[in-house]
Amino acid sequence: MDGFQGRLNGSVQHKLSLILSLVILGVAVVAGAFAFQNAFDEAHELQDDMLRQIAQLMDHQRLSPEPPAVAASAVNADEESRVFVQRVGAIPPSRLSVDESGVLPIPATVPDGLHTLDIRGEAFRVLVRTTTAGERIAVAQEAGLRNEIARDGALRTVMPLLILVPVLLLIVADLVRKMFRPIAALSQEVDQRAGQALHPLDDAHLPAEVQPFARAINGLLARVEQTLAGQRRFVADAAHELRSPLTALSLQADRLAETALPPPARERLDALRQGIARSRNLLDQLLALAKAQSDTRSLATRVSVQQIYRQVLEELMPLAEARQIDIGVEGTQNVTVWASELDLFTLVRNLVDNAIRYTPEGGRVDLIAEVSEGQAVLRVRDSGPGISPAERDRVFDPFYRTPGSAQMGSGLGLSIVQAIAQRLGARIQLDFADPAGQTGLEITVRFPR
Repeated sequence: MDGFQGRLNGSVQHKLSLILSLVILGVAVVAGAFAFQNAFDEAHELQDDMLRQIAQLMDHQRLSPEPPAVAASAVNADEESRVFVQRVGAIPPSRLSVDESGVLPIPATVPDGLHTLDIRGEAFRVLVRTTTAGERIAVAQEAGLRNEIARDGALRTVMPLLILVPVLLLIVADLVRKMFRPIAALSQEVDQRAGQALHPLDDAHLPAEVQPFARAINGLLARVEQTLAGQRRFVADAAHELRSPLTALSLQADRLAETALPPPARERLDALRQGIARSRNLLDQLLALAKAQSDTRSLATRVSVQQIYRQVLEELMPLAEARQIDIGVEGTQNVTVWASELDLFTLVRNLVDNAIRYTPEGGRVDLIAEVSEGQAVLRVRDSGPGISPAERDRVFDPFYRTPGSAQMGSGLGLSIVQAIAQRLGARIQLDFADPAGQTGLEITVRFPR
């Protein structure tokens, strides 16, 4: 009950369907009751007209009612059409019941006209008339049978309404659902959008009442896009401006390293050079992230994943050899992806770079490409410590690093990978490379068909 009340309070569609249903039911009840009563009264009027016609026929044809002499079985054969015609007061009352062919004890004092009389505990509709010959005759019919016939006729009159009301309720519910379908489709479209998809909503197919709201949302999306674009431009400009002085510092440090220095100065110089290298790497990552998050779309072509793997290995092989890591490509299947070659290279390079840096010395990194269910699937598997399920959502945040990590890095690698994957429509999944031992990391990237 609470859930239904909550849906009713929060859903215009449910509220509108309920109100229309209650209105239809209310109108149907009133109309049905009126139609039933009207048909019931008309049936009684027709039955009274039948009694009048019988009495008029008896008068015009100069027929004289005689005491009934039919058998009870014949009388009971068709009770619904049974009509009693007799003289009033001229026939002595009989002790036989009506069903046993007895006469009706109608008092002689009953005036002419239609009457409902209680005779021997049973109601009768009686028409008393004085003929042109001066006789008083009575034409009677059992009230119970009349009512039953009238009710049956009235129910047949109301029956189409009883059938049409549920059909009308279903039609109204279906129409309301179809009217709100564009709004539901709009909400589903917004819900399925990626975080960087800020293009305006298509409001051409929306109802006129909802279009102002959709335009307001589009205005908000445009303002958010401008804000994010300004932030990305600031990051990119700052990184560009900082690269030149850092490059100059790096050159000066390299020249200083070529001179003869005492051991304490040499140690400080090495620390300085490492700091400069980290800063340059951070700037490169910031520039890559800003480019990955930008709306500029590179030309998409059919790119061979095996070729991208070879290019990445050529660039990162010195780093892997320095850490004595066994790195290679599993399988020879040539998998192609519809994407920008630069985007795919940046995505794979960041994945492999992270795997090498977080895998202990003497470990293993495998690159896998395959086709599964019509989708191109890339996997980078390492023998490092892996990422716990509780941390897997946060590792994609910029500058976030897993607790206890001692590796040099900026925490931007997976953020760049996620931004590129969203732009390419790919999905990223993290899992343990060794589920039984809860170690290692396997990153799977599934591209659309």
